Amino acid sequence: MLQLKASKQSLDERIPRMNHLSAAVVGTGFIGPVHVEGLRRIGVHVTGILGSGVDKSEQAARHLGLPRAYRNLDEILKDPQVDAVHLTSPNRFHFEQAIKTIEAGKHVLCEKPLAMNSSESAQLVRLAESAGVEAAVNYNLRYYPLSIESRERIRRGELGTLFHVTGSYAQDWLFYPTDYNWRVDEKLGGELRAIADIGTHWLDLIQSISGQKIHSVFADLSTVHPHRYRSTGNTETFTGDLGANDARQEVQVNTEDFGSVLLRFDNGAKGVMWVSQVDAGRKNCLNYEIAGSKHSLHWNSETPNVLNIGHRSSANQAMIRDPSLMTPRASVAASYPGGHNEGFGDSFKQLFKSFYSAIERRANLAKSTTASIANDTSDDGSLEAFDYPSFADGHREILLCESILKSHQTETWVEVKESPS
Repeated sequence: MLQLKASKQSLDERIPRMNHLSAAVVGTGFIGPVHVEGLRRIGVHVTGILGSGVDKSEQAARHLGLPRAYRNLDEILKDPQVDAVHLTSPNRFHFEQAIKTIEAGKHVLCEKPLAMNSSESAQLVRLAESAGVEAAVNYNLRYYPLSIESRERIRRGELGTLFHVTGSYAQDWLFYPTDYNWRVDEKLGGELRAIADIGTHWLDLIQSISGQKIHSVFADLSTVHPHRYRSTGNTETFTGDLGANDARQEVQVNTEDFGSVLLRFDNGAKGVMWVSQVDAGRKNCLNYEIAGSKHSLHWNSETPNVLNIGHRSSANQAMIRDPSLMTPRASVAASYPGGHNEGFGDSFKQLFKSFYSAIERRANLAKSTTASIANDTSDDGSLEAFDYPSFADGHREILLCESILKSHQTETWVEVKESPS
């Protein structure tokens, strides 16, 4: 029987103090300021921010109240105050920036995708391991408390045998052909777009929850708008379509707006995922349903504080996020009492706590002759619930993407390789 109890310690007591650590953020678009906010919420000092140019750096620093606008990455890496660097720049810059950061001895947290291909991401995994730095990929959706609750119920055997997993990730911010962003350009964002941009969040989350790896895929992708109309001015993510008087330039688009993928898991379970960035009314909706031999679990990111539990022979349940009723490893990711909702920004905060706790543990182990803290396997949720998504996880997501693209191109099942082709 699942134990429904409150954790003995508060969240702040279980997570090391981090106010002596500092970080710099690279990227001033939609997600960079989200990182700044999350870092501030856990007490990590933000030394400054770097944009695509000096003007953008200075504008973002003023807007966010940061002490420094960096002129380039080298300034960040030479700054002795900086312990870690958050890379929220466009995809094509991640590989080179991550290499420089690791070689400078800084810890690094990178937005997905980790690199533009699996050869690059494999190199980053090896480099981070040899350098002895903490290296994370920002799959923040793992950190919604009720998704951790789903994982813990499966880990404890509450779900029984895993039958199948279905779900989706849908948005509408590219609904119109006049919606344009650098992500639609395969040279800037990569050959896959909807799958790589949002589908990888779903794929990472489901593998984390289920404890099963996806070993083969069958994909069908489609480009709803083969031509889009780019503003000759600057456009930002999630800002809507162009104004009536904006000048437009027609651009051919080869990346997918929609994709569906059949999945096979290591344990024999099957799955189906579909993603869309042209689904009107869906602003940012990740959905999963996990069917097991005892019951099912259903969660939706647009109502993140409710986990639906399905039964065959008794009434279905709707579990409201409440740390006093959740498993210990899930309650540690819930900062507020039941009824006090937590959402998107909180998932960043929790991932950052995981990442900077690992930095703390690494520093403590360097000072200690014992490794007791690293080997702690207690069930209080203080460590295992906060195992952050690593560069190795980011590398495997790129291998998955390459398998999905190959499957679409060949119209066959493709096995997911554990190393680059």
